[in-house]
Amino acid sequence: MDYFFGEAPASNSSQNEGRDEDPRMLQVDDSEASSSRNDTEENSSSYDISRRVQELVDKIHNHRANDHKEIESFQQTIVDKVTEVCQQMKEDLYKAYEENSDEMQVKLMELTNVLDMCSKLHRELLEASKMLTGLRDGLAVNGTAESMTD
Repeated sequence: MDYFFGEAPASNSSQNEGRDEDPRMLQVDDSEASSSRNDTEENSSSYDISRRVQELVDKIHNHRANDHKEIESFQQTIVDKVTEVCQQMKEDLYKAYEENSDEMQVKLMELTNVLDMCSKLHRELLEASKMLTGLRDGLAVNGTAESMTD
């Protein structure tokens, strides 16, 4: 990438061939030497500009690479934190399940006891009902036998 900021001097060498001592020839030679120095300076400054531009581009790429690393690090940190929070939530849920299971177990035992008592009372009521039916039947039989003897 060469940048020239000045115009190159026109060469008069075809007009001045054969005139070795022409003052214009010396002037052309001086201007060519000056032009050569200017070209060297321009090439040097052009090289400096190119080098600085490349350094800036490299610096930008390095910053972008660092930004990318930072984002990946941040993302990994977030993933780790979310994983940790999810694990804690699971543990809390399992703890709540255990507590609820223990409470339900106690209540189920109480319900089982109540149902056993209800079943026992039901059997006792059936027995009492049978006895009352037998007593009533016995009284009815006795009442009809007495009325026949009278």
